[in-house]
Amino acid sequence: MTASLASHRHSPRGEAGGRRPPLRLVPRPEGLLQIHTAPFRGSFAAVFSQALRTAGLGSRVLISQFLKGGVDQGVEGSLWLCGRLQWLRPATPHCLEVEAASLAPSVAVSVAGPNAINFAADDPLEAVQAVWAYSRDQLLSGAVDLLVLDELGLAVELGYLPANEVTDTLERRPAHLDVILTGPSMPAALMAMADQVTQLRRAP
Repeated sequence: MTASLASHRHSPRGEAGGRRPPLRLVPRPEGLLQIHTAPFRGSFAAVFSQALRTAGLGSRVLISQFLKGGVDQGVEGSLWLCGRLQWLRPATPHCLEVEAASLAPSVAVSVAGPNAINFAADDPLEAVQAVWAYSRDQLLSGAVDLLVLDELGLAVELGYLPANEVTDTLERRPAHLDVILTGPSMPAALMAMADQVTQLRRAP
């Protein structure tokens, strides 16, 4: 019995003729650049649910909201959920979720061109750019599995972030990384890069 069992353990298995089938490497899933946008309502809530579920399943997630000020949070004060989801907002006491024309005097802007904006003395520009700098580093280093960039397109259009740097960074993202952009405004360059676009529209 022992000899028979040993012979059975070492006998080749697989295809006819006694040869083992060749090993095949399973390809690593390729990350997607997704856009969720709607001009009349926010699209962040649904994406947040997806991000929270992803973190709960063990993936590393970063949510960066560029124009959600008012909580004076910043990188050092970012929230952690499920131990693997980092939620980051600008370190500014001002609410930035407004149109440029209706900003309060303390954060009023003067538009001299498509992307030229001069901020008042107490401006949120540095706080927004700090969120971007941290998000960019996490993206390029592949430190996360899912990156959600909320209001990124609007931050570009309002002049908080340079358009060329944003598109260049997204083009250099690691192959495994999923990136989701949300917000009511998406520049054409970002729309052209997307693998998937979810756009809510009102019925005619």
